[in-house]
Amino acid sequence: MTSDTPSLYSQLPATDRLLRDAAFQPALERYGHRQVVDMLRALQDEARQAIREQQALPGWCVDWAKETISRLGSRAQSALRPVYNLSGTVLHTNLGRALQAQEAVDAVAQAMRSPVTLEYDLDGAGRGHRDRALADLLCQLTGAEDACIVNNNAAAVLLMLAATAAGQEVVVSRGELVEIGGAFRIPDVMRQAGCRLVEVGTTNRTHLKDYHQAVGEDTALLMKVHTSNYHIEGFTKAVEESELASLGEALGMPVIADLGSGSLIDLSQYGLPKEPVVSDLIQAGVSLVSFSGDKLTGGPQAGIIVGKKALIERLQAHPLKRALRADKMTLAALEATLRLYLQPETLAQKLPTLRLLTRSAGAIEEQALRLLPALQTRYAAEFTVQVMPCLSQIGSGSLPVDRLPGAALTFTPVDGRGSRLNALAERWRRLQKPVIGRIYDGRLWLDLRCLEDEAGLMEMLLQ
Repeated sequence: MTSDTPSLYSQLPATDRLLRDAAFQPALERYGHRQVVDMLRALQDEARQAIREQQALPGWCVDWAKETISRLGSRAQSALRPVYNLSGTVLHTNLGRALQAQEAVDAVAQAMRSPVTLEYDLDGAGRGHRDRALADLLCQLTGAEDACIVNNNAAAVLLMLAATAAGQEVVVSRGELVEIGGAFRIPDVMRQAGCRLVEVGTTNRTHLKDYHQAVGEDTALLMKVHTSNYHIEGFTKAVEESELASLGEALGMPVIADLGSGSLIDLSQYGLPKEPVVSDLIQAGVSLVSFSGDKLTGGPQAGIIVGKKALIERLQAHPLKRALRADKMTLAALEATLRLYLQPETLAQKLPTLRLLTRSAGAIEEQALRLLPALQTRYAAEFTVQVMPCLSQIGSGSLPVDRLPGAALTFTPVDGRGSRLNALAERWRRLQKPVIGRIYDGRLWLDLRCLEDEAGLMEMLLQ
């Protein structure tokens, strides 16, 4: 301890005196007395530690009110912060996947503000089933006999297997034993559901006879898994769902299909890559079909199961269903989203996922050219800013192989130093509304496919 240390300690203001300072009034009004006092005590401890270790006061000690407000503001920020998704991936798992339609947002707000008929039957004034209204709607859209909703598609697969094949065998093609995000693997799910996996075929080729030959006394199900997150080319063979459904019917055995992303409509009519349509599988005779609510469907995170009424009833009666069920906000958003599909003529405008996926490359390029001059002026000292063609990704876990042509604003360091790109990307991530791009090929790319708020983005980037 130096001779100046005591005088440094004496410069630390008392908490009571600071609280009486008019500069602290905004903090007290916004955060309350307790939070402000706790923060001041933490700052005083930090200042004392700086005196002990560095024989100096921290620089922020010149304005205790400013530092207190700043730190309380940082602490009060939501963990789920809005960002600009300019990563080039529309259905970005880490950024929350599908944006919700305004109709879904309004439905959730109403469900949060008011008691709702979640499990209440207005006709009989008794207890109803929370899936019933959505089940009727899903049956209308898919042609299924009944439907079940849980909290995500992983839960849907687990429930299907546990309720229909626990303690028995499930036959699956080796080429469909996929792993999706978060190390979620089909074989692991089967073990958790109490099923025994029977692999048939090879990685690249599986025939109908392979399924038939694998069926034994303990076989409960034939299963198809849509490999939406990878693609094999060349010498390949896979059994179509319709073929497997015919085999299942002949054997008197259910056939279930996990579509993963799933699609309620034929996306190829919008010029997008064709994905299996749920109604086509139902029409082909598949017993149960599961898919996600927050991927190509464009709704909230949910697992949707449609199919035969008798099997859906088994799912609904299983103990896991209560543990995996969706809450009223999810059901409200999903119902509002599904109702948009009843008006196909306006779907591409009202459903954000479809609206973003169907944006033309020309429209995106025009948008980039509008933003270019101001950004060139702002960043000219350090970066060459250009408009360049790019290929956007539909999803990070759904259809990652397919690409959509678009346009991006690219930032290339004038001095060629890659460290400037990392520094720029980090700076943008620290903005009030962070901007998320991607670094590739010596440039920082801002893919504009998902940009609908031009003014807000420019406010951030021109700071």
